[in-house]
Amino acid sequence: MKAILAIPVVVVIVLLDQITKLVAEATLAATPRPVFGDWFRFALVYNPGAAFGLHLGPYSRWLFMGLTAGALVILGRLYQQTEQHDFRRVLAIALVAAGAVGNVIDRIRSEYGVVDFLDIGFGVHRWPTFNIADIAVSSGAFLLALVLWQEERRELAAQAAAGEAATPSPTNSRDLAP
Repeated sequence: MKAILAIPVVVVIVLLDQITKLVAEATLAATPRPVFGDWFRFALVYNPGAAFGLHLGPYSRWLFMGLTAGALVILGRLYQQTEQHDFRRVLAIALVAAGAVGNVIDRIRSEYGVVDFLDIGFGVHRWPTFNIADIAVSSGAFLLALVLWQEERRELAAQAAAGEAATPSPTNSRDLAP
């Protein structure tokens, strides 16, 4: 049941990400193209580092590929532990995994780094340029954090309820009188 949701999400996100990146590389020059004025535009950028342009020198590419592989292993374990009917958790894991795969494909195929092309902001105040994979990772990570937080709250509430049921209620001295 989980795979019915996870596999299509991963496939669609990875394909959409790769197709949009190929189109961006084929059609965008060095000059940004306005879509909604200066607020939203297409601008081709190669990011050799990680999110927000974090760059760790000449070995960034290999380091981030290794970190992505580790993250995919952790996501695989989370997926295995997820119950069949847990739609939100499966969706979150699939989104993060798909985005990670989309960006690691770029790291493998190009020494320039990840292709970014979505640019938002006002004037010189711009958000770091991003792509479809980044949107999937960010939204999936947010959803996964929310799901895990809610799971933890439910577990704590269940433990508290079980503790109250096992603990005798306090008595006052009048209840003990013969």
